Amino acid sequence: MHDKVDTANRESRGNVRIEYGVPMRSLRLGLIGKADVVEFHKHGEKWIPFPVEYKRGKPKMDDCDKVQLCAQAICLEEMLNVEIPEGALFYGQTHHRHDVIFDKALRSETEDAAKKVHALIESGMTPKAEYSKKCKKCSLLELCLPKASSKASNYLAKVMEEE
Repeated sequence: MHDKVDTANRESRGNVRIEYGVPMRSLRLGLIGKADVVEFHKHGEKWIPFPVEYKRGKPKMDDCDKVQLCAQAICLEEMLNVEIPEGALFYGQTHHRHDVIFDKALRSETEDAAKKVHALIESGMTPKAEYSKKCKKCSLLELCLPKASSKASNYLAKVMEEE
């Protein structure tokens, strides 16, 4: 699904310019990344960015995908000195595109997530891996090894109690 978005090409469709694999950063939030797709919609004489994030699965119960998309919008806003009111999430499993409004609540949640990530990195502590159903679909499963990590943690805790 990411073949096209990972090529870093572009195309135009009337009043919409489409850029793929767009690098981005926010100095304020300390974030860097790459957007799958940024559509630029022409409004009068201005081109307004509209980030689109591609996901393999289906919409999630929490806001994690929306937070990721909002982080992209914040990066683009800082880089291009524009306001981005909305973007979209495209889910491959459902073949459906969901518009996302970047309201104050979502922006606040996104900024809090960035702060938590930086606090975690600064602490130097790796959080305990906890296996759940969503781990099966994670691209980092082979690196994280949540089942093995959990067994090792339980074993070490048990040994420490015995001593």
